[in-house]
Amino acid sequence: MKTLFLLGAMTIGGFAMNAQDVLVSENGIQHNQVNEISIVTEDFEEISVAEVPQAVTDAVSKNFPTANLDKAYTNEKKQYKLVLSLEDGTQGTVYADEEGNWIDM
Repeated sequence: MKTLFLLGAMTIGGFAMNAQDVLVSENGIQHNQVNEISIVTEDFEEISVAEVPQAVTDAVSKNFPTANLDKAYTNEKKQYKLVLSLEDGTQGTVYADEEGNWIDM
């Protein structure tokens, strides 16, 4: 009986120890180890709209046909922060790389 009790206690203790190594993200995915942490910083400098690469302006025209490109910013990685405004006056900010691919930031 004593052995059965000790076996049960060790099993429960083992589960408790393993639970300390598991990270659960907000969307419920379990991660055993964090390999890389990326911190997004706003290292963008304002440029003129004329300096934005053609691929980026083409992507804006294709995906946001009624939007105006009001301001543009770039960083060392040649990523572009674009401030767009719609005809109804609403504004939004999107990010793209120099090839016109959208970036989540």
